[in-house]
Amino acid sequence: MQENDAVEAVNTGLQGGFDIRTDLALEQRESFEGDGGEISGVKLKEWHHQKSQVKLTEVKILNDQGARAMGKPKGTYLTLEADRLSKADDEYHSEISEELAHQIRKLMSEMINWKEEDLPSVLVVGLGNRSVTPDSLGPRVLGNLQVTRHLDGQYGETFLKDRKLPAISGIAPGVMAQTGMETAEILKGIINETHPDLIIAIDALAARSVRRLGTTIQLTDTGIHPGSGVGNHRHSLTRESLGVPVLAIGVPTVVGAAAIVHDTVSALIRVLADNDKTKGTGNWIEDMDSDQQYQLIRELLEPEFGPLYVTPPDIDQSVKQLSFTISEGIHQAVFP
Repeated sequence: MQENDAVEAVNTGLQGGFDIRTDLALEQRESFEGDGGEISGVKLKEWHHQKSQVKLTEVKILNDQGARAMGKPKGTYLTLEADRLSKADDEYHSEISEELAHQIRKLMSEMINWKEEDLPSVLVVGLGNRSVTPDSLGPRVLGNLQVTRHLDGQYGETFLKDRKLPAISGIAPGVMAQTGMETAEILKGIINETHPDLIIAIDALAARSVRRLGTTIQLTDTGIHPGSGVGNHRHSLTRESLGVPVLAIGVPTVVGAAAIVHDTVSALIRVLADNDKTKGTGNWIEDMDSDQQYQLIRELLEPEFGPLYVTPPDIDQSVKQLSFTISEGIHQAVFP
Protein backbone atom coordinates (compact mmCIF):
# COMPACT_ATOMS: atom_id res chain seq x y z
CA MET A 1 0.00 0.00 0.00
CA GLN A 2 1.47 3.35 -1.08
CA GLU A 3 1.54 6.32 1.28
CA ASN A 4 -1.29 8.22 -0.46
CA ASP A 5 -3.40 5.08 -0.73
CA ALA A 6 -2.94 4.39 2.99
CA VAL A 7 -3.97 7.91 3.96
CA GLU A 8 -6.99 7.71 1.65
CA ALA A 9 -8.00 4.38 3.20
CA VAL A 10 -7.78 5.87 6.67
CA ASN A 11 -9.83 8.93 5.72
CA THR A 12 -12.44 6.69 4.08
CA GLY A 13 -12.61 4.60 7.24
CA LEU A 14 -13.08 7.69 9.37
CA GLN A 15 -15.84 9.02 7.15
CA GLY A 16 -17.62 5.68 7.45
CA GLY A 17 -17.12 5.70 11.20
CA PHE A 18 -15.21 3.20 13.36
CA ASP A 19 -14.81 2.31 17.00
CA ILE A 20 -11.64 2.16 19.03
CA ARG A 21 -12.54 -1.05 20.79
CA THR A 22 -12.84 -0.33 24.48
CA ASP A 23 -15.46 -1.01 27.14
CA LEU A 24 -14.22 1.88 29.32
CA ALA A 25 -16.20 5.12 29.14
CA LEU A 26 -13.10 6.91 30.44
CA GLU A 27 -11.08 5.82 27.40
CA GLN A 28 -13.91 6.73 25.05
CA ARG A 29 -13.91 10.22 26.61
CA GLU A 30 -10.13 10.44 26.26
CA SER A 31 -10.40 9.83 22.51
CA PHE A 32 -11.86 13.34 22.15
CA GLU A 33 -9.62 16.38 22.00
CA GLY A 34 -9.55 18.64 25.04
CA ASP A 35 -10.39 17.69 28.62
CA GLY A 36 -13.75 16.07 27.88
CA GLY A 37 -15.67 19.02 29.26
CA GLU A 38 -16.10 20.19 25.68
CA ILE A 39 -18.35 17.23 24.81
CA SER A 40 -21.93 18.41 24.84
CA GLY A 41 -24.11 16.27 27.09
CA VAL A 42 -21.16 14.75 28.99
CA LYS A 43 -20.09 15.79 32.49
CA LEU A 44 -16.67 14.89 33.88
CA LYS A 45 -15.45 14.83 37.48
CA GLU A 46 -12.07 13.62 38.79
CA TRP A 47 -10.62 13.26 42.28
CA HIS A 48 -7.66 11.55 43.96
CA HIS A 49 -7.23 9.75 47.26
CA GLN A 50 -3.74 10.64 48.42
CA LYS A 51 -3.45 7.84 50.97
CA SER A 52 -4.37 4.95 48.68
CA GLN A 53 -3.14 6.66 45.49
CA VAL A 54 -6.44 5.91 43.82
CA LYS A 55 -7.75 8.08 41.01
CA LEU A 56 -11.53 8.21 40.55
CA THR A 57 -13.12 9.52 37.37
CA GLU A 58 -16.86 9.96 36.96
CA VAL A 59 -18.23 10.32 33.44
CA LYS A 60 -21.92 11.18 33.31
CA ILE A 61 -23.71 10.97 29.98
CA LEU A 62 -26.64 13.32 30.47
CA ASN A 63 -28.67 13.20 27.26
CA ASP A 64 -29.05 11.61 23.83
CA GLN A 65 -26.51 13.98 22.27
CA GLY A 66 -23.87 12.88 24.78
CA ALA A 67 -24.81 9.23 24.25
CA ARG A 68 -24.31 9.56 20.49
CA ALA A 69 -20.96 11.31 20.93
CA MET A 70 -19.69 8.70 23.39
CA GLY A 71 -21.26 5.69 21.72
CA LYS A 72 -22.59 4.56 25.11
CA PRO A 73 -25.98 4.70 26.88
CA LYS A 74 -26.96 7.57 29.17
CA GLY A 75 -25.92 7.07 32.77
CA THR A 76 -23.03 7.20 35.24
CA TYR A 77 -19.65 5.56 34.57
CA LEU A 78 -17.24 5.55 37.51
CA THR A 79 -13.65 4.43 36.93
CA LEU A 80 -11.29 3.54 39.76
CA GLU A 81 -7.60 3.48 38.74
CA ALA A 82 -4.82 2.16 40.97
CA ASP A 83 -1.49 0.93 39.60
CA ARG A 84 -0.86 -1.09 42.77
CA LEU A 85 -3.90 -3.25 42.05
CA SER A 86 -1.62 -5.43 39.94
CA LYS A 87 0.57 -6.18 43.00
CA ALA A 88 0.01 -9.02 45.49
CA ASP A 89 -0.66 -6.72 48.44
CA ASP A 90 -3.58 -7.94 50.58
CA GLU A 91 -3.68 -4.79 52.72
CA TYR A 92 -3.88 -2.54 49.68
CA HIS A 93 -6.55 -4.71 48.03
CA SER A 94 -8.53 -4.41 51.26
CA GLU A 95 -8.41 -0.59 50.93
CA ILE A 96 -9.67 -0.88 47.36
CA SER A 97 -12.53 -3.15 48.51
CA GLU A 98 -13.60 -0.46 50.99
CA GLU A 99 -13.57 2.21 48.28
CA LEU A 100 -15.40 -0.10 45.91
CA ALA A 101 -18.05 -0.80 48.56
CA HIS A 102 -18.54 2.94 49.09
CA GLN A 103 -19.09 3.52 45.37
CA ILE A 104 -21.43 0.51 45.03
CA ARG A 105 -23.54 1.83 47.93
CA LYS A 106 -23.62 5.26 46.30
CA LEU A 107 -24.89 3.84 42.99
CA MET A 108 -27.38 1.56 44.75
CA SER A 109 -28.89 4.51 46.61
CA GLU A 110 -29.47 6.25 43.26
CA MET A 111 -30.70 3.18 41.37
CA ILE A 112 -33.15 1.61 43.85
CA ASN A 113 -33.56 4.31 46.52
CA TRP A 114 -31.54 2.09 48.81
CA LYS A 115 -30.68 3.11 52.37
CA GLU A 116 -28.08 1.40 54.54
CA GLU A 117 -30.72 0.02 56.89
CA ASP A 118 -32.53 -1.64 53.97
CA LEU A 119 -32.08 -5.36 53.28
CA PRO A 120 -32.13 -5.65 49.48
CA SER A 121 -32.55 -8.79 47.41
CA VAL A 122 -29.51 -8.83 45.10
CA LEU A 123 -28.73 -11.23 42.26
CA VAL A 124 -25.00 -11.26 41.48
CA VAL A 125 -24.17 -12.44 37.95
CA GLY A 126 -20.66 -13.59 37.05
CA LEU A 127 -20.34 -13.26 33.28
CA GLY A 128 -17.67 -14.98 31.22
CA ASN A 129 -16.00 -18.31 30.59
CA ARG A 130 -14.22 -19.78 33.61
CA SER A 131 -12.07 -21.96 31.31
CA VAL A 132 -10.54 -18.89 29.61
CA THR A 133 -8.41 -17.03 32.16
CA PRO A 134 -8.85 -13.42 30.88
CA ASP A 135 -12.62 -14.03 30.70
CA SER A 136 -12.97 -15.79 34.06
CA LEU A 137 -13.29 -12.80 36.40
CA GLY A 138 -17.08 -12.99 36.75
CA PRO A 139 -17.28 -16.72 37.60
CA ARG A 140 -14.34 -16.37 40.01
CA VAL A 141 -16.08 -13.55 41.88
CA LEU A 142 -19.11 -15.84 42.21
CA GLY A 143 -16.82 -18.52 43.67
CA ASN A 144 -15.89 -16.11 46.49
CA LEU A 145 -19.39 -14.76 47.08
CA GLN A 146 -21.27 -15.37 50.33
CA VAL A 147 -24.84 -16.17 49.25
CA THR A 148 -27.71 -16.00 51.75
CA ARG A 149 -31.04 -16.22 49.93
CA HIS A 150 -31.37 -19.97 50.53
CA LEU A 151 -31.22 -19.53 54.33
CA ASP A 152 -34.88 -18.48 54.57
CA GLY A 153 -35.85 -21.73 52.92
CA GLN A 154 -33.68 -23.78 55.27
CA TYR A 155 -34.32 -22.05 58.59
CA GLY A 156 -37.64 -20.22 58.23
CA GLU A 157 -39.08 -17.36 56.20
CA THR A 158 -37.90 -14.63 58.59
CA PHE A 159 -34.38 -15.96 59.18
CA LEU A 160 -32.67 -13.21 57.14
CA LYS A 161 -34.96 -10.42 58.35
CA ASP A 162 -34.50 -11.37 62.01
CA ARG A 163 -30.72 -11.21 61.59
CA LYS A 164 -30.82 -8.13 59.35
CA LEU A 165 -29.18 -9.92 56.44
CA PRO A 166 -29.78 -9.17 52.75
CA ALA A 167 -30.94 -11.90 50.38
CA ILE A 168 -27.91 -12.50 48.15
CA SER A 169 -28.06 -15.03 45.31
CA GLY A 170 -25.60 -15.67 42.51
CA ILE A 171 -25.33 -17.29 39.10
CA ALA A 172 -22.47 -17.88 36.65
CA PRO A 173 -24.47 -18.53 33.45
CA GLY A 174 -21.50 -19.41 31.25
CA VAL A 175 -21.29 -18.38 27.61
CA MET A 176 -23.58 -19.14 24.69
CA ALA A 177 -21.12 -21.64 23.17
CA GLN A 178 -21.49 -23.71 26.36
CA THR A 179 -25.22 -23.32 27.00
CA GLY A 180 -26.80 -22.59 23.62
CA MET A 181 -28.67 -19.72 25.28
CA GLU A 182 -28.16 -15.99 25.53
CA THR A 183 -27.30 -14.85 29.06
CA ALA A 184 -30.27 -12.49 28.94
CA GLU A 185 -32.60 -15.45 28.31
CA ILE A 186 -31.22 -17.33 31.33
CA LEU A 187 -31.48 -14.28 33.59
CA LYS A 188 -35.08 -13.53 32.59
CA GLY A 189 -36.10 -16.97 33.84
CA ILE A 190 -34.23 -16.49 37.13
CA ILE A 191 -35.67 -13.00 37.64
CA ASN A 192 -39.22 -14.27 37.09
CA GLU A 193 -38.69 -16.84 39.86
CA THR A 194 -36.63 -14.88 42.42
CA HIS A 195 -37.70 -11.21 41.90
CA PRO A 196 -34.45 -9.45 42.92
CA ASP A 197 -34.39 -5.71 43.63
CA LEU A 198 -31.05 -5.30 41.87
CA ILE A 199 -28.64 -7.20 39.65
CA ILE A 200 -24.89 -6.75 40.06
CA ALA A 201 -23.15 -8.05 36.94
CA ILE A 202 -19.38 -8.65 36.85
CA ASP A 203 -17.52 -9.02 33.57
CA ALA A 204 -14.04 -8.85 32.06
CA LEU A 205 -13.60 -5.87 29.73
CA ALA A 206 -11.44 -4.80 26.81
CA ALA A 207 -9.27 -1.69 27.19
CA ARG A 208 -7.56 0.69 24.80
CA SER A 209 -4.42 1.10 26.93
CA VAL A 210 -2.12 -1.66 28.21
CA ARG A 211 -1.50 0.22 31.46
CA ARG A 212 -5.16 -0.20 32.45
CA LEU A 213 -5.13 -4.00 32.33
CA GLY A 214 -5.80 -5.34 35.81
CA THR A 215 -5.39 -1.88 37.38
CA THR A 216 -8.79 -0.36 36.60
CA ILE A 217 -12.32 -1.09 37.83
CA GLN A 218 -15.36 0.44 36.13
CA LEU A 219 -18.80 0.71 37.73
CA THR A 220 -21.87 1.83 35.85
CA ASP A 221 -25.61 2.04 36.40
CA THR A 222 -26.36 1.47 32.69
CA GLY A 223 -26.09 -2.31 32.74
CA ILE A 224 -23.71 -4.27 30.58
CA HIS A 225 -23.22 -5.16 26.93
CA PRO A 226 -21.26 -8.46 26.85
CA GLY A 227 -18.52 -8.70 24.22
CA SER A 228 -18.92 -5.14 22.91
CA GLY A 229 -15.27 -4.23 23.52
CA VAL A 230 -14.02 -7.04 21.27
CA GLY A 231 -16.67 -6.65 18.58
CA ASN A 232 -18.68 -9.70 19.75
CA HIS A 233 -22.05 -8.15 20.53
CA ARG A 234 -24.49 -10.14 22.69
CA HIS A 235 -27.90 -9.20 24.05
CA SER A 236 -27.61 -6.33 26.52
CA LEU A 237 -28.27 -6.80 30.23
CA THR A 238 -30.05 -3.60 31.23
CA ARG A 239 -33.07 -2.38 33.19
CA GLU A 240 -34.92 -2.11 29.88
CA SER A 241 -34.17 -5.69 28.77
CA LEU A 242 -34.49 -7.43 32.17
CA GLY A 243 -36.97 -5.25 34.06
CA VAL A 244 -34.55 -4.89 36.99
CA PRO A 245 -31.81 -2.25 37.58
CA VAL A 246 -28.38 -3.58 36.59
CA LEU A 247 -25.21 -2.31 38.26
CA ALA A 248 -22.20 -3.46 36.22
CA ILE A 249 -18.66 -3.95 37.54
CA GLY A 250 -15.89 -4.60 35.05
CA VAL A 251 -12.12 -4.94 34.89
CA PRO A 252 -10.18 -4.75 31.60
CA THR A 253 -8.12 -7.90 31.02
CA VAL A 254 -7.38 -7.69 27.27
CA VAL A 255 -6.25 -5.04 24.81
CA GLY A 256 -6.29 -5.08 21.03
CA ALA A 257 -2.98 -5.71 19.26
CA ALA A 258 -3.64 -2.70 17.03
CA ALA A 259 -3.73 -0.46 20.10
CA ILE A 260 -0.35 -1.79 21.27
CA VAL A 261 1.20 -1.23 17.84
CA HIS A 262 -0.29 2.26 17.76
CA ASP A 263 1.33 3.16 21.07
CA THR A 264 4.63 1.68 19.88
CA VAL A 265 4.53 3.65 16.63
CA SER A 266 3.73 6.85 18.55
CA ALA A 267 6.73 6.28 20.81
CA LEU A 268 8.95 5.55 17.78
CA ILE A 269 7.86 8.77 16.05
CA ARG A 270 8.77 10.77 19.15
CA VAL A 271 12.25 9.17 19.24
CA LEU A 272 12.81 9.85 15.53
CA ALA A 273 11.70 13.46 15.91
CA ASP A 274 14.21 14.03 18.73
CA ASN A 275 17.17 12.86 16.61
CA ASP A 276 18.63 15.31 14.08
CA LYS A 277 19.49 12.50 11.62
CA THR A 278 15.98 11.02 11.61
CA LYS A 279 13.96 14.20 12.07
CA GLY A 280 11.19 14.31 9.46
CA THR A 281 11.08 10.53 9.05
CA GLY A 282 7.46 9.42 9.22
CA ASN A 283 6.12 12.98 9.12
CA TRP A 284 3.10 11.80 7.15
CA ILE A 285 2.11 9.53 10.05
CA GLU A 286 2.81 12.24 12.62
CA ASP A 287 0.53 14.62 10.73
CA MET A 288 -2.42 12.28 11.29
CA ASP A 289 -4.41 12.59 14.48
CA SER A 290 -4.46 9.68 16.93
CA ASP A 291 -7.68 8.19 15.55
CA GLN A 292 -6.35 8.19 11.99
CA GLN A 293 -3.10 6.54 13.08
CA TYR A 294 -5.03 3.83 14.91
CA GLN A 295 -7.30 3.16 11.94
CA LEU A 296 -4.28 2.91 9.60
CA ILE A 297 -2.69 0.29 11.84
CA ARG A 298 -5.92 -1.70 11.90
CA GLU A 299 -6.11 -1.48 8.10
CA LEU A 300 -2.63 -3.01 7.92
CA LEU A 301 -2.83 -5.58 10.73
CA GLU A 302 -6.29 -7.11 10.63
CA PRO A 303 -6.29 -8.43 7.03
CA GLU A 304 -3.03 -10.24 7.83
CA PHE A 305 -3.57 -11.43 11.41
CA GLY A 306 -7.24 -10.82 12.25
CA PRO A 307 -8.47 -8.86 15.29
CA LEU A 308 -5.87 -10.05 17.81
CA TYR A 309 -6.22 -9.40 21.56
CA VAL A 310 -3.43 -9.52 24.10
CA THR A 311 -3.44 -10.22 27.84
CA PRO A 312 -0.63 -9.87 30.44
CA PRO A 313 1.51 -12.93 31.32
CA ASP A 314 0.45 -12.76 34.99
CA ILE A 315 -3.26 -12.57 34.18
CA ASP A 316 -4.08 -15.68 36.25
CA GLN A 317 -2.73 -14.13 39.46
CA SER A 318 -4.25 -10.75 38.63
CA VAL A 319 -7.74 -12.16 38.04
CA LYS A 320 -7.50 -14.25 41.20
CA GLN A 321 -6.61 -11.20 43.33
CA LEU A 322 -9.23 -8.97 41.74
CA SER A 323 -11.97 -11.59 42.18
CA PHE A 324 -11.40 -11.46 45.95
CA THR A 325 -11.22 -7.65 45.93
CA ILE A 326 -14.53 -7.30 44.06
CA SER A 327 -16.38 -9.97 46.03
CA GLU A 328 -15.28 -8.35 49.30
CA GLY A 329 -16.40 -4.95 47.96
CA ILE A 330 -19.86 -6.40 47.24
CA HIS A 331 -20.01 -7.99 50.72
CA GLN A 332 -19.14 -4.72 52.44
CA ALA A 333 -21.62 -2.80 50.29
CA VAL A 334 -24.71 -4.94 50.90
CA PHE A 335 -24.14 -6.42 54.37
CA PRO A 336 -24.93 -3.99 57.23
